[in-house]
Amino acid sequence: MAAAQNYNNPPAPAAQNYNPAPMPAAQNYNPAPMPVAQNYNPAPMPVAQNYNLTPMPTAQNYNPARVPAAQSYNAPQAPGAQSYNAPQAPGAQSYNAPQAPGAQYYNKPTAGGRRGGDYYNRPLPKDGRRFSSTASDDSMLTNQILASDKSHARPYDVTLLSLKHILQTVDVILSRVTQPDIHSTVTGALVPGAHADALEHEKASHAIISSLPDNYDVPTSLFNAISCEIFCKWLSGEDANKTTMDILDTVQHYDWDEKVVLALGAFAVKDGEYWLVAHLYTTNPLAKAVGQLKQVQEILEHAGTRLKPKFDAYNNLVRAVLNVTKCIVQLHDLHRNPVMTTEAESAATTALIPTAVYWTIRSIVVAATQLLGITGMGPEHMTEAWELSSLAHKLENIHSHLKENLDRLLDIIKRKKEEQELSEISYILESPHIDNSKPLRVLFYKDDQPALYDCYNKKRVDIDVLKRKVVILFLSDIDVVHENEYMIVQQMYLEKRQNPTRTESQYEVVWVPIVDMWTEAKYQQFEDLRRNMEWYTLFHPSVVPKTVIRYIRKQDKWNYGKKPLLVVMDPQGKIVHTNAVHMMCVWGSIAFPFTSNREKLLWEEEKDWRIELLADAIDQNLITWITEGKYICLYGGEDIDWIRNFTRSAKNVAREAGIQLELLYVGKRNPKEKVVRNIMNVIQAEKLSHTLEWNLIWFFWLRLESMWQSKGQQTQSEAFRSGQFRTDNIKNDAVMQGIISMLSFGSSDRGWAVIGAGSSEMSKANGEHMHRSLREFNLWNRRVTELGFVPALNEYLAGVYKEAPHHCTSLILPATGLMPETVACAECGRLMERFTMFRCCTD
Repeated sequence: MAAAQNYNNPPAPAAQNYNPAPMPAAQNYNPAPMPVAQNYNPAPMPVAQNYNLTPMPTAQNYNPARVPAAQSYNAPQAPGAQSYNAPQAPGAQSYNAPQAPGAQYYNKPTAGGRRGGDYYNRPLPKDGRRFSSTASDDSMLTNQILASDKSHARPYDVTLLSLKHILQTVDVILSRVTQPDIHSTVTGALVPGAHADALEHEKASHAIISSLPDNYDVPTSLFNAISCEIFCKWLSGEDANKTTMDILDTVQHYDWDEKVVLALGAFAVKDGEYWLVAHLYTTNPLAKAVGQLKQVQEILEHAGTRLKPKFDAYNNLVRAVLNVTKCIVQLHDLHRNPVMTTEAESAATTALIPTAVYWTIRSIVVAATQLLGITGMGPEHMTEAWELSSLAHKLENIHSHLKENLDRLLDIIKRKKEEQELSEISYILESPHIDNSKPLRVLFYKDDQPALYDCYNKKRVDIDVLKRKVVILFLSDIDVVHENEYMIVQQMYLEKRQNPTRTESQYEVVWVPIVDMWTEAKYQQFEDLRRNMEWYTLFHPSVVPKTVIRYIRKQDKWNYGKKPLLVVMDPQGKIVHTNAVHMMCVWGSIAFPFTSNREKLLWEEEKDWRIELLADAIDQNLITWITEGKYICLYGGEDIDWIRNFTRSAKNVAREAGIQLELLYVGKRNPKEKVVRNIMNVIQAEKLSHTLEWNLIWFFWLRLESMWQSKGQQTQSEAFRSGQFRTDNIKNDAVMQGIISMLSFGSSDRGWAVIGAGSSEMSKANGEHMHRSLREFNLWNRRVTELGFVPALNEYLAGVYKEAPHHCTSLILPATGLMPETVACAECGRLMERFTMFRCCTD
């Protein structure tokens, strides 16, 4: 056909500028081989039987001209780019060259919503961590990458992708690269232990595929278009950079995470097709037939020897591609997270995602051509292993950078979620409710299973057992048995068990152990402890969420630190006291229902410092003595000689003054058991006075410390409410001054004494001054008749203080509660010097 040489194809729609070079003899034209040729279905040609292709050496370099406006070309829908069917012509001379690469191959999916935006369509920060050789090259490449993105102008006929489903499927296809010696699983030469690994891998892959829906949309046409860009362009001699940019043009209307997943999906199809044939080659006739045409047997024979470096480099690159792709998708997901903050958005901006997408797609192009070289074109068409390794190393650096940003974003979002959860917990615990069910379920929850354990009846119970009751939350470390608070709760609960029907017994205690790190040993200790308890506790420590623990520890909430707390929740679920241990220690069950208001009312009733408040009912004899109107002398110290002399003088003065006086030894703060027991034995043997039982001495001083804490908190709260906090608030408070005096006495080894009767005022002094005043009773005995015994004694003591030389008195106060700026000496009234002390234990 002589006229065939002048035949010029008619212009394609929207590709008017496309004009293929004239071909002098169609018979000699040999198109470049294409990996997708098996799907190519040319239109029927009547004279095809006479068509004889002559090999043409330069055919593989044929590169059709690009069409400038091709990107805007909207091709009609078709099953895929591979099924392109040239117009019918009378003969082979009418060959219609394929259209230029780009969007004209892109068969857009059906109409749908858009997902993207121009979030990354902005200059990237120059932080020195780039993936190009120079700053100018980097800037140029960045501009080209960003210019390719049209996701901010995404047409409405571009549908959303099932991105995660596609990525999961791709992960299954490519996951073989994470297996050790993966090629042995194909050839059958398994290394020891590899068979078990292969089975485990197969099981995991099957689980992933089974979890995917059967009907999620797959962008087949896009996969085909991208495959054509990768394989056709490589065969025509195009460099990887240009092919990568052409792929970015093809997926220009998709977000950055979608771009890279689409490219990886197109590659995974080809990779999976080859390895599927290789796996089934020995067992499936169809696979064997296809494998013979693809020379699978020859490739598998050399997979462990001559081709092993090529395969290893290929697998390392694919593994790096997969890791970076997953990281990009995660970063995009976090950007869409509803709790994303401005700080997080800033972190996402510096993630260099567009550049990472470019290098990932470029690596996919190189990996795809390597696969084609290994499996179809022969060793001379393969990329050198070191080149693939270099590219894999570049991706590993990119992945490291992205992972750093990802971790920062995850931390930001985690903290944001924790703050949100903390806010929700605060709202529930600090809002009124009909009953306490909802707040308790916030505090204790375990998969709809009973969260608590009844230590008395030894069984698991639901929080309903606490419904509409006063609940005391006993917060402590696991080492709680020797804590004072534990003994207070134990004493309170014993009293409750003995009188279960009275109003003051209508409460329950729940022990909540707070441990930084639970270990097997601590779990065992927890189990052992609750066996000896009578109240409620957690069935398992995990029933308390971590956010609740954080709420408990917050300084502006419950402020739990080292010391145990007794937090009180009323029947309506309101927290009415964040630490009721001190009021319980001072007043016992009288403090029920243990609210802050109840504590305030109790202190308002105690205006004066008197023996009834100091001694209370700590000893049964005290109640009798107070009722009988006797004078009571409480004394302490560790000097047995002073004790003998003092008690003898006190008894003599009582006889001379005509008063009934009872003496009671109460030891000192933080006593050493052996020393105090020896003193108590001497006192009892010589009948010097009464003594408190050893197990009540610690409680007497603990109760004084609790008075300091409780009264101090009330004084502080009142001062803050009035806005008039001054040191005078303590100086003018008789009760606070009395507490300070007793704590000062108890901090010394020297003797001391206080004397009072019922609700009247008391006398107090250190051992030396009190003993001197009693020895010199003849100097002030006439004033007893005029003033009364205690006022007369106080008058004389005032003179003794004035004559006494300067002395040193120490005072140790607990570091919680109210801490005054200045404290006057309990004896002479001088301001005491302030020091700071840290103490680990009482020994």
